[in-house]
Amino acid sequence: MVAFGKKLKERQIQEWQRYYINYKLMKKKVKQYAQQIQVGTQDRRHVLKDFSRMLDNQIEKIVLFLLEQQGLLASRLARLGEQHDALQQEPDISQITELREAYRAVGHDLLKLLFFVEINAIGLRKILKKFDKRFGYRFTDYYVKTRANHPYSQLQQVFKHVGLGAVVGAISRNLHELQDRQGSYLSIYDQPALPLQDPVVDSIKAAVDRLTNSTNFLNFMAQHALILQEELPTPTEEHIDDQKYHFMSLLLNLANTFLYMVNTYIIVPTADDYSMSLGAAATVCGIVIGAMAIAQVFSSVYFSAWSNKSYFRPLVFSSVVLFIGNTMYALAYDLNSIAVLLIGRLFCGFGSARAVNRRYISDCVPLKIRMQASAGFVSASALGMACGPALAGLLQTNFKIYKLTFNQDTLPGWVMAVAWLLYLIWLWISFREPSHDIEENHPSRESKAEPVENDALEKGIQQPLLITSEEKPEDEDGDQECDGSEEAAEESHRPATSIRSAYRLLTASVKVQLLIYFMLKYVMEILLSESSVITTYYFQWSTGTVAIFLACLGLTVLPVNIIVGSYISNMFEDRQILLASEIMVCVGILLSFHVIIPYSVPQYVCSGLILFVFAEVLEGVNLSLLSRVMSSRLSRGTYNGGLLSTEAGTIARVIADATITLAGYLGESNLLNVTLLPSLFICVASIIATFVTYNSLY
Repeated sequence: MVAFGKKLKERQIQEWQRYYINYKLMKKKVKQYAQQIQVGTQDRRHVLKDFSRMLDNQIEKIVLFLLEQQGLLASRLARLGEQHDALQQEPDISQITELREAYRAVGHDLLKLLFFVEINAIGLRKILKKFDKRFGYRFTDYYVKTRANHPYSQLQQVFKHVGLGAVVGAISRNLHELQDRQGSYLSIYDQPALPLQDPVVDSIKAAVDRLTNSTNFLNFMAQHALILQEELPTPTEEHIDDQKYHFMSLLLNLANTFLYMVNTYIIVPTADDYSMSLGAAATVCGIVIGAMAIAQVFSSVYFSAWSNKSYFRPLVFSSVVLFIGNTMYALAYDLNSIAVLLIGRLFCGFGSARAVNRRYISDCVPLKIRMQASAGFVSASALGMACGPALAGLLQTNFKIYKLTFNQDTLPGWVMAVAWLLYLIWLWISFREPSHDIEENHPSRESKAEPVENDALEKGIQQPLLITSEEKPEDEDGDQECDGSEEAAEESHRPATSIRSAYRLLTASVKVQLLIYFMLKYVMEILLSESSVITTYYFQWSTGTVAIFLACLGLTVLPVNIIVGSYISNMFEDRQILLASEIMVCVGILLSFHVIIPYSVPQYVCSGLILFVFAEVLEGVNLSLLSRVMSSRLSRGTYNGGLLSTEAGTIARVIADATITLAGYLGESNLLNVTLLPSLFICVASIIATFVTYNSLY
């Protein structure tokens, strides 16, 4: 890996070299400012004014060149338009072919210009972040706020690219019209659903999508997967070799995700009954449910490491272990052994291949559909969460075959064992192991690109690191402030080699967001895992009723994300949604307490719904933020950003389930309030941390 400054130099179009952002000069300037402030020869106000002027000049240089190139492209399109009009009168096949190629040539030049804009936008964001990191000052927020809508500022021209959109439309329309449309009297506008099958237009659309500063449901959902990628793009559309991508293999990964989530939640409605049938207390259901999460803490690491070499073998291992674990879970009833029950759930946790599922999407899915695949990963998880309890509600029967008992307690295990066996057969027949040669020969994977996260710039969400003058700071991209060797820069950009080194890459705001993620997983696990015990104690609900309640909660996931991703995120800043959602989760917890008045079904259902829905809103926005501000060094390797977030959430679930079991010793009458107290404490702590962190940025 090389630092951003060297990447920028290597990927510049030579004839445009003097029009790029002078990243190297500005980096040196930041260092000089730090030295001048340290010795007292410069004050902070003068530094801010001088650096702002320099940025203004750099942006103006970029924008003026952009306008000049747009004009040249527009002139070429105008001339081609005249030729196109002439061909409409006297069609000629050879001339139509030449004209189509001429339009494609303009399209290729447009791609170069889009890449020029994108690489400068990335450079601008990085130098702003570097300044913030060096001085511990939210200059990014000040600069963007003062330039965003000012009539003299050209900052938005770098991101909005309105003129480029017109050029894109002209090329796409003319190429569409030049397709073979003999016998058709319809305009292209009469058939808007017909896509233009042209690789140049596809490449342009992909480049424009990366540049577009907008929030939509698909992108919002995709960010939940926390599949981080490299940031610097290539001038042409990034693609993965056809031999590496296989649709059925992707489908199998998503199926694995879905089945695992079903496996996690299918036992929730019946875990307390199962525990009591084996002679344990009902609250032991906490440790029964949590045993899977305990094992997942460890399995996430070795599956993440295993995915560096293979995808097929980890998925096979996962299926076999889950088959064994579910079989043991079902057999525990006839063996009358709580130990077998717990070991079975531990085996299920050891089969968690979510790290492999994420890694497959990151490494083997083409960039143009990676967002859809990431959204599919999140949707499969949400659907599995809803289907698990619903399926448990349908398994209300009781019969024996030989000495094996099939009832509401054991059937979840038997059903999932059969499901994993069928999945294993499907996997063995249909999965195609992608080649790892490309990754081994090109470990930098520079062909991958990350969308330019303009929201991160415009909203100023990353917490600066307050650094003393003696420290030698280092950017998330490995671009070192101090003058060091190239080898040191390469070393600084390599993936994290341990959980500890990965943790050291996290900024203060990212740590706060991981705390929020821990909190929401904790309170959701408390709500879901103790639901059967609480509703049985207070309302005498049957297993079927509990299953319906949990399924309805799970079904809110996708609608909530649609509303937030399509509407709420476009109306409010992420930090505002974040804080408001935390407060509403806190309200849901407070409403859940049983204080004086008799505990009623409306109180439990309404408080649980408020807690769960706003925790889902909070999770979506929080992961969306994390995907944008987490270090790019955590986009690859075993100890990546996805693993860190998974571990934070899994540890939260483990602690929550242990809390339920420990609270059970105080009696079922005290279970609700005792488990809600730590939930309230953690929630309040996360609200304070969020308020302090983000208030310091503004």
